[in-house]
Amino acid sequence: MLIAVNARLLQKGKLEGIGWFTHEMLSRITKNHPEHLFLFLFDRPYADEFIFSENVTPLVISPPTRHPVLWYVWFEWMIPRVLKKYHADLFLSPDGYLSLSSNVKQLAVIHDINFAHRPQDLPWLMAKYYNFFFPKFAKRACRIATVSKYSKTDISQSYGISSDLIDVVYNGVNERYQPTSEEEKERTRQKIASGSPYFLSIGSLHPRKNIDGLLRAYDEFRNAGNAEAKLVIAGGELFKTAEIRKTLKSMRFKNEVIFTGRLSDEDLHQLLAAALALTFVSFFEGFGIPVLEAMRTGVPVICSNTSSLPEVGGEAVLFVDPFDGRQITAAMQRIADDENLRVELIAKGHVQQQKFSWDRTANRLWESIQQCLNA
Repeated sequence: MLIAVNARLLQKGKLEGIGWFTHEMLSRITKNHPEHLFLFLFDRPYADEFIFSENVTPLVISPPTRHPVLWYVWFEWMIPRVLKKYHADLFLSPDGYLSLSSNVKQLAVIHDINFAHRPQDLPWLMAKYYNFFFPKFAKRACRIATVSKYSKTDISQSYGISSDLIDVVYNGVNERYQPTSEEEKERTRQKIASGSPYFLSIGSLHPRKNIDGLLRAYDEFRNAGNAEAKLVIAGGELFKTAEIRKTLKSMRFKNEVIFTGRLSDEDLHQLLAAALALTFVSFFEGFGIPVLEAMRTGVPVICSNTSSLPEVGGEAVLFVDPFDGRQITAAMQRIADDENLRVELIAKGHVQQQKFSWDRTANRLWESIQQCLNA
């Protein structure tokens, strides 16, 4: 069988979220199934590190998919030609985009449909594209894989798709995330926060991530005379960040907030391992990999109680309502003041994270692929 794969998010030095999912899945599936051929479809020059095995053939298809108009051109004009030319048996799309113009069987990994619930968080044209095309993609797919039971129910109910056609393939966590030594933690704290403890937020500067609410909650935490822990925010800037800038400007303790920008994987690991706690207070998440990364690294977690996050956090995190800044502030106070609580959360997190692994995810996704191929 020839399986064509949308590999456009495999970009050297730029793997985030769905890009990491794509990397972890394809690196395993291609090696585990040498009996099949894989055609990796890139939209720009690729790095050799993404050609995971000898049964992978890379192909660059222009134009680079930089905005919705080019998404349409790539998936509706270019992809159908390639699938027909190479006689593909299946088109696997780890980011959920399909081709409505091709008759080839297609499997979409739709991680979540946050855009259906929070279109205001996105640029107008992007939100329009998602909400017009993704219901069509869902109906076009031979099967859908998604990363949480929450998203399975959400996709089924929102798009009228039978739940029997949707498979849950939970995300995993990278094995590089391990606790670091006390000496390494101290070096990181000195480098990042002048030696102070710090709360850490991981994720792009995006309205859905609730950075604005976290900043206000942190200012209240410090205004109450709590421990002089800083707030570190690690993630690249996307769009609609005016509210973040406005809130930061009005803060009493704005000089205690550190924005690192996007970091390398190793720098992010070191930063997380030395944190007092991860503060992951998004309004909406399809999964929330940083929660597992913190657990694996031995760091307590403050986490939203919304969308898929209760599935990921289990009983191992301190849950808060992300719409209630007072709850976030109170959770920060508890973490800062209660060492026993921190130890308890770390121990529970160690157990909880063992429920998730990329190997299991790859096996489950392969089961979905087989069902499509055999349909």
